[in-house]
Amino acid sequence: MNLEAGAPIGIFDSGIGGLTVAHAIKELLPDEQLIYFGDTAHLPYGDKSTAAIQAYSVKIADFLIRKGCKVIVVACNSASASANELLKEYTASRAKVINVIDPIVDELAQNGSTGQVGVIGTRRTIDSRVYSKKVLSRSPGCQVHELAAPLLVPMIEEGFLHNKVSQDILQNYLGDKIFDNISSLVLGCTHYPLIGEEIRRFFDNRVKIINSSQVTARALATYLKEQSMLASTQERNDIFYVSDYTLTFEHQAKRFFGEPVVLKEYRLWE
Repeated sequence: MNLEAGAPIGIFDSGIGGLTVAHAIKELLPDEQLIYFGDTAHLPYGDKSTAAIQAYSVKIADFLIRKGCKVIVVACNSASASANELLKEYTASRAKVINVIDPIVDELAQNGSTGQVGVIGTRRTIDSRVYSKKVLSRSPGCQVHELAAPLLVPMIEEGFLHNKVSQDILQNYLGDKIFDNISSLVLGCTHYPLIGEEIRRFFDNRVKIINSSQVTARALATYLKEQSMLASTQERNDIFYVSDYTLTFEHQAKRFFGEPVVLKEYRLWE
């Protein structure tokens, strides 16, 4: 790849969840320019078909490549599960693709994990069984317990956080008996760190919560260092695109980054 170190990092998700990844990247790599794409016109990805997610992902990847991005971070578990191989083939030598699943699998393997691991995610992610397959291929001593939690993404997108509604929904999912003996829980959707504290309190801090946002940011930093592609200073502002403007996205982006953000609308099929 003949890309300059100062080229931006592209990040995409179906909505606000990927902002958790963008924020983690910005904290770890403050000199990097970020171009974020929230596909708000098609959220959530978790209830879409594989073909639909692949079509959205390729269209967004093409947009980010045209913006000159040196890396594309797939900040969505559903897209990582459904479109990762297609994206790598599509982008080929034009940009590196980093998803949010493989860094989790790598971390579990590096830590020699042999316990019982829980995973919560969207229907698309859980139905793919991508975590079970990848974790067990690297850490055969693990037992992986996966559960779809389809109400969590719309709950978060609609702002039902830290109240009785969110507590009742979390109780329904996290109270499932398959999680009775887990030692760690993978937040298999980038929206979930937004309710990470509530999840920790539910388990009374007895369970290690694995946040894909932080793990993915570290994986990105490692790659950029190995390729000598770290930016030395940020010369341009971060830019946030959405496929359909929503106040929720704008408010959440401002909350994450502590200042007004440059928010633009770009409709994928116009």
